Amino acid sequence: MRIGMALSYSGGFKETVEELADYEKAGLDIVYVAEAYSFDAVSQMGYIAARTERVEIASGILNIYSRTPTAIAQTAAGLDYVSDGRFTLGIGASGPQVIEGFHGVPYTAPLGRTREIIEICRKVWRRERVQHDGKYYHLPLPEGQGTGLGKALKLINHPVRADIPIMVAAIGPKNVELTAEIANGWEPIFYVPEKAADVWGASLAAGKAKRDPALGELDVVGQSPLAIGEDVKGFLEFGRPMAALYIGGMGAKGKNFYNDLARRYGYEKEAEEIQDLYLDGKKDEAAAKVPQELLEKMSLIGPEGHVRERLAAMRDSGVTTLNVSPIAGDHKGRLALIEKVKEMAAGL
Repeated sequence: MRIGMALSYSGGFKETVEELADYEKAGLDIVYVAEAYSFDAVSQMGYIAARTERVEIASGILNIYSRTPTAIAQTAAGLDYVSDGRFTLGIGASGPQVIEGFHGVPYTAPLGRTREIIEICRKVWRRERVQHDGKYYHLPLPEGQGTGLGKALKLINHPVRADIPIMVAAIGPKNVELTAEIANGWEPIFYVPEKAADVWGASLAAGKAKRDPALGELDVVGQSPLAIGEDVKGFLEFGRPMAALYIGGMGAKGKNFYNDLARRYGYEKEAEEIQDLYLDGKKDEAAAKVPQELLEKMSLIGPEGHVRERLAAMRDSGVTTLNVSPIAGDHKGRLALIEKVKEMAAGL
């Protein structure tokens, strides 16, 4: 099981990257850089590539709407080049609030667009002349659109790799099935190992049945906050506001993927209460309704023996990469947590 860590996208980025060298020495395998509606992730990943030597670097995630497919492919090839082959392209559909609100682009056909973007990216990296006549993307533009001067071009540079790994953030049944069929990795949010098979098992099986064996096994990325000790249980509370934000506030009634996931986990009543309270502006009350069990099952927080049990549950459910958020009072404490969880995972 690989150990990864997400870098914060709110302030102190250069200072965090200075510390990243220590995590790299401690055995951190991969670092994820989010974008959301913050600074762009690409410039930050290039900075990380220049300041590190071994750790893999992943976008966590780039949305599929605000860049053209070929721009996504160029970006991935460029980051793979400056990192000497250490880049993973993480993509996802994000949500209507960000895509239509921040980018001003219609939030349409996330599954179809994801499939076509991945196909186009792989053509670019193989240095094929990019010709694509899909439902959502046409390269070059067909006759009657634009000036008519478009040409089928291939990437000028020779990429470090023609098979840059692609990870898709997905939680909906059809999106997970698509991911298992065509992607290298899958990153769900709010991962509960005991419920994963019930919620996603059929979708994963359906996708894998159509999967090209050349892609290898699907890398399953689980996310968990991490704290080890006899007196750390209170850190579970740190997860309440974010869970409430996603379950309650990321979308509208009937249009919230994270609320749907909470319902599929069996928290129908709580999901409805959280959403009603959050959309009514009662964020603290919404956070208080997040089930304690959900926080516990998603986390690696507790005494060492408990964390070992949770790690084993993650592994047994199919997780191959664990993306942790170490919780400690200082850099030394967070570094110690990465070293410890790396050691524990190796011993499973």
